[in-house]
Amino acid sequence: MRAVAAVLAAALAVGAALPRPGLLPHGPARGDVRLRPGDDESSPGVPLRPAPRLYGRAARRLYVGTNGVISTQDFPRETQYVDDDFPTDFPVIAPFLADLDTSGDRGNIYYRQDNSPDVLDQAVGYIQAGFPHTTGSFVPTNAFIATWEDVGAYQELSQDTEPSRKLNTFQAAIAYNDEDTYAIFLYPEGGLQFLGTRPKESYNVQLELPARVGFSWGDGDDPKRDGLFHSLASSEPALWNLERESNTGVPGVWVFHVGSVAPLEHVEPGAAPVRHASSSADYTRTLYSRADHYSRADHTSMELPAQHSSDTLHPDHGPPAPALQGIVPKGLPASLGQERSRRLHSNVDGSAQQSYSANPSSYSSGHHGVGVEEDMHFNPDVFTYSAASRETCAQHHGRCSPHAFCTDYATGVCCHCRATYYGNGRQCLPEGAVHRLNGKVSGSLTVGRASVRFQDVDLHAYIVGSDGRTYTAISGVPQPAARALLPLLPIGGLFAWLFALEEPGSENGFSITGAEFTQNLEVTFYPGEETVHITQTAEGLGADNYLSLKTHIQGQVPFLQENTTVHIAPYKELYHYSNSAAVTSSAQREYVLVAGTTNQTLSYRLRQNITFAGCPHTRLLARQRLSVARAFTLYDSQEHVLRYALAARIGSAGDNAENSPVNPCLDSTHTCEATARCQPGAGMEYTCECAAGYRSDGRGCRDVDECAEGLNQCGPFTVCLNGPGSYRCECHSGYRPAEDGQGCVLLAPVSNPCEDGSHPCAPGDRARCLIRAGGQPACECLPGYTGDGISCSDVDECAENPCHPAAVCYNTQGSFSCRCHPGYEGDGFQCTHGSTQRLTPCQHERLYPREVPSGPSPVSNGHVPQCDEQGRYRPLQCHSSTGHCWCVDAAGQEIAGTRTAPGSTPPRCGTPAESVQQLTPCEHARMYPREVPSGPSPVGNGHVPQCDEEGRYRPLQCHSSTGHCWCVDAAGQEIAGTRTAPGSTPPRCGTPGSTERPPTMCERWRQSLLEHYGGSPRSDQYVPQCDVEGNFTPLQCHGDSGYCWCVDESGREIQGTRSEPGSTPPCLPSVAPPSVRPSPRPDVSPPATGTFLLYAQGQQIGYLPLNGTQLQKEAAKTLLSLHGSIMVGIDYDCREKTIYWTDVAGRTISRASLEPGAEPETIINSGLISPEGLAVDHLRRAMFWTDSGLDKIERARLDGSERRVLFDTDLVNPRAIAVDPVRGNLYWTDWNREAPKIETSTVNGANRRVLVNKDIGLPNGLTFDPFSKLLCWADAGTKHLECTFPDGTGRRVIQNNLNYPFSIISYANHFYHTDWRRDGVIAVDKETGSFTDEYLPEQRSHLYGITAVYPYCPGARK
Repeated sequence: MRAVAAVLAAALAVGAALPRPGLLPHGPARGDVRLRPGDDESSPGVPLRPAPRLYGRAARRLYVGTNGVISTQDFPRETQYVDDDFPTDFPVIAPFLADLDTSGDRGNIYYRQDNSPDVLDQAVGYIQAGFPHTTGSFVPTNAFIATWEDVGAYQELSQDTEPSRKLNTFQAAIAYNDEDTYAIFLYPEGGLQFLGTRPKESYNVQLELPARVGFSWGDGDDPKRDGLFHSLASSEPALWNLERESNTGVPGVWVFHVGSVAPLEHVEPGAAPVRHASSSADYTRTLYSRADHYSRADHTSMELPAQHSSDTLHPDHGPPAPALQGIVPKGLPASLGQERSRRLHSNVDGSAQQSYSANPSSYSSGHHGVGVEEDMHFNPDVFTYSAASRETCAQHHGRCSPHAFCTDYATGVCCHCRATYYGNGRQCLPEGAVHRLNGKVSGSLTVGRASVRFQDVDLHAYIVGSDGRTYTAISGVPQPAARALLPLLPIGGLFAWLFALEEPGSENGFSITGAEFTQNLEVTFYPGEETVHITQTAEGLGADNYLSLKTHIQGQVPFLQENTTVHIAPYKELYHYSNSAAVTSSAQREYVLVAGTTNQTLSYRLRQNITFAGCPHTRLLARQRLSVARAFTLYDSQEHVLRYALAARIGSAGDNAENSPVNPCLDSTHTCEATARCQPGAGMEYTCECAAGYRSDGRGCRDVDECAEGLNQCGPFTVCLNGPGSYRCECHSGYRPAEDGQGCVLLAPVSNPCEDGSHPCAPGDRARCLIRAGGQPACECLPGYTGDGISCSDVDECAENPCHPAAVCYNTQGSFSCRCHPGYEGDGFQCTHGSTQRLTPCQHERLYPREVPSGPSPVSNGHVPQCDEQGRYRPLQCHSSTGHCWCVDAAGQEIAGTRTAPGSTPPRCGTPAESVQQLTPCEHARMYPREVPSGPSPVGNGHVPQCDEEGRYRPLQCHSSTGHCWCVDAAGQEIAGTRTAPGSTPPRCGTPGSTERPPTMCERWRQSLLEHYGGSPRSDQYVPQCDVEGNFTPLQCHGDSGYCWCVDESGREIQGTRSEPGSTPPCLPSVAPPSVRPSPRPDVSPPATGTFLLYAQGQQIGYLPLNGTQLQKEAAKTLLSLHGSIMVGIDYDCREKTIYWTDVAGRTISRASLEPGAEPETIINSGLISPEGLAVDHLRRAMFWTDSGLDKIERARLDGSERRVLFDTDLVNPRAIAVDPVRGNLYWTDWNREAPKIETSTVNGANRRVLVNKDIGLPNGLTFDPFSKLLCWADAGTKHLECTFPDGTGRRVIQNNLNYPFSIISYANHFYHTDWRRDGVIAVDKETGSFTDEYLPEQRSHLYGITAVYPYCPGARK
């Protein structure tokens, strides 16, 4: 203690930060192991003896990772946790969780277990400083120390960039004894030179995420919704203060109580004096476990603002820690001690529940950049190669158990069970639970001289996982085979190996093979040398986690007399693990036959191998020893059941294993009852432990009734309801949670001006009344009206020409309608005439005006004829521009002598007596040739079409003068790609309207990738190879790399067939197709009708339907997958029902119809670097986008034509963009860190001006609400969601505590935004600003753009 006091005194004498000598001793001289350099490395599991208590469990081994984290299990791939907020889905101790990198020997990471007196003395000094009143008797016996020394942040280096010189140094220590465990975080002065790192997965979309410091249990089936965690710092100010502040009184030193033999519900921070450097509020968070049965809202923890103190000690806190008495200089920062606060949460049903927060001191959240930059070394093809050449978690995470996480490795994927579960990751079972196994046994045996056959007799096994006991019963085996199988204990011995109790550092069979394996066993009996072969095949887990097994027995076994019993002594068996797919063992075993008073000792030799599909990256021990403490075999002649019973444990195969004492927990000799779990301690000691909310009586556990025993924190007007392991507080009927959060108060009636009619809004058919915070009314014009809500006038939508050219627009109050012209079908927004519908000559002439010579003609030059209701020419025709009028006959031909001059009385024309002849479009085109633009067209420039006998277009059309020939469809439209040159063989054309063979999956995938590569793939890019029938060729090769493999009929790689360059595998075309189609599918999975959200998530577009405004998470699915893409911006064309998106990996803009089977189409593939934001104008048929690589804003037609630059000046980082089609305005954000702003202009680029440039940080998301006429944005810097009117007035904050929003969309009374911290879609109520729901996709990766899809075009109806 004197040593640590001296160190601390020296530290405090020179300043308010910890000098590097204040770290615990570390480095090679102290016996540290150095973690190998790299970007995502992890240590082997370090066995801890004795095992410390951590998060309520024994931590038998610890792993150290590059990314500033320690865990009790091996790490998943860093992209699965390094960017996410707490809680993580595996247990962590995180002194600085970020994307760190020690490649190129940039820094060192050391770790070791230590029991040196100087180390333990220094550690206990820090601990007693943080817990001066509770740790006076704490004496640690061991410590685990991990040190990150001068480590850097990951960065993508090129020839033009140098590694950053900002390096971090920090340390974590775990000091423990048999009863308690404490964690110490140490941050020396100047040790934290950077506070966050950039996620790799963002590619060239740059987002700086702060590091996370704290603890996470990693419990729960859904780790993002359940489990405990404690966050110390996750914002820049809080991280900056880590080396300047403390909870021990020593700046830079933080201590926490993280484990105890007594129930420890959460991490307990140190409570020594502390002074907070920041006056803004951050939060320390503590969550309760799943046993509390709380709702999602309660799992997000209570958030308590930081409190601040003066430089003098608070009188309630007492003197400084004993360890620091006499060495703390005058004026040392001090603060409040630990305080436990309680508050009530309101549930949806009005009830209330409790949650606690320990140590309410914390810091404010910081401002972090979200950016997209051009990366000249960015190679999008790596994504193409990755998914084409290996499996990834993104594609195959469904293989893992719901209780496991998936990890990507260089050559494939592996699954790993979460904490409290064991297995191989594909199948996981709860630790310590009872399991059952069902199966069938068949066989053909020769017993002595008798032959016995049996088929599908029942096998049942019962496994007590907590102590390694297995009971096996086989019923229905006929005699004499049943009795002869008594010595064949290895039948049940397989289950003993599978479910053996695990010694520290060892794994039983199920942890390696899971529930899918094959055992081949050969047993030779002596002295007769009878040999029997046994094959046992496990076929997975069924209902209720029952393992399914098939057993086949064949061969010869010795005959046993009736009334013979078999005795087998305890034994040990050595198992060899040659690789990740095979286990072998062999043994010589004796057994004793007892018949009356006669004993006979015989033996048999067994050899077995167990094969399975294991993870090639699992670190298996080379050997393990199975120790069977009890073995029992019996044949029940009354029930005709053969029984085996074994108790086994598995451990190290070391030489001293046989003589070492065995802890009672490991050999099942403990005295814990079934309701308690035996937890090994040091040597032969153990404890029987209970979960939080239960009380131990030394042997078992019983529920604590907190309500009856007065242990609850329920306040006035509440009722306490006890539950298993927990309780909850609910308000009495008519009451609500009080503002102090401790009780309930009477609900007061609230007046509603919108309901009592006292509001100032316009009538209800023009406006709606909304209640704002504080009960104040707000008025808002209904769709189709404009104004301030008090006065609303009709919007003339027809002025914007929203209808189809072949339709008429009718404006109405608050709405409008479109009606197709006679002879057309559709909703007015789209009007078509069917290929089989025959138009009259007059109707056809109106649709296709034609150039004719001047002078007398059917309609006059430039004249569009007038038709009556039946489509006939009206007898009187007048020219709309010249004013001439004339009479026509039934064919529309002008009657000579009837033309009158402009301004004179029109002629009197009679009714044509001639009947109107109905012409097909082809016949009419032949009769009235018309001038059309050059290029592909229904008939070709100057071309007179050829019609068949029924008036339809002939499939083959040839120009009479040029000699060109081409194919047409039923409407006479030229089929692209069929035109041939004069003199060449005309194309072969099918019957118009006939359906050709649809493209196959191979052809569609090939076309999708070819379009992605711009039509000309490089030699190192993979393109599927298809045969003439469109099927995948059995042999697929990756460009000119030389790597080839075999595929099945659906294009999926056949495992084990991939070859190295220089050789090709022999592939057969007869492999049966699998039940799962290849992924990703390069086509659209059509959504259901109704309103839904679409979001971009890297290589896919997700579909999330809405029920009203509620997220229908159970119906969410992937709408479109595009291998190799990084889709960012997304918008929807409501008229064509087509989605548009930007791709920063392919540097393209593409689209796809939502019709079934539709495929993507790239419409812009040049002149882009980093296209991000995208907006579609459905009225003008135009799109707008931002490019932060070129610092431009551009527009084009929806087919990519008429492209032009709107702005390329005064832009630094343009991101989001939105359009108001009705008013013709454009809005965009520029998150220039020096001067962020939101700008506007007309859709043609006129009247550019700044709308917002004050109190704005990183405006990522932008949306224009066509109904409320509000412009709203989500800011990742200020964490605000704000709205303003289009002129910049009326600005107000909707929500001031967002995480890291990226994109936002408005629908009805909600906003929906994508969030990079939660990796999900978050719903926010427009009126209250409250978070109402969230959707976290199964595949965890960053979400980018989001848009809402309506069943109609906004503004087209009320």
